[in-house]
Amino acid sequence: MSAATARAAAPQQAPRPRPSAPATPPAPRLRVVATPAQARTRVPFVLACMAVLAAALLAALLLNTSTAAQAFERYTLTNKLARMQQDQAELQAQLDAKSSPANLAAAARAIGMVPANGTGWLRLSDGSVQGAPAPAKAAG
Repeated sequence: MSAATARAAAPQQAPRPRPSAPATPPAPRLRVVATPAQARTRVPFVLACMAVLAAALLAALLLNTSTAAQAFERYTLTNKLARMQQDQAELQAQLDAKSSPANLAAAARAIGMVPANGTGWLRLSDGSVQGAPAPAKAAG
């Protein structure tokens, strides 16, 4: 048998339908990635960091200066308060000395007042005099 006769003698098979393949072939699992292009420089970031640092230092300087000024003002006010308390104590001592019974009697004699002989009081409801008042004797 020849090859031509063997082909003719073999029964012909109907072509099998192929399973439907996806429209696009599956993507390969590995692919080549291009190196990223340098998009930005670091200069703006560095400048921003320097600005934040400068602002923080300036804020610390201002806080320190205001704290020192307040401490000086507190020291000044404390000294002023101490002086005022000392003046108050001196004035209170002078007032106590001038309001003592001996000084009051001397001041009353100096302006011509004399001690009373007896005491009396008025009852306002009926206008009567209570006690035993007597006229004071003139100094002299």
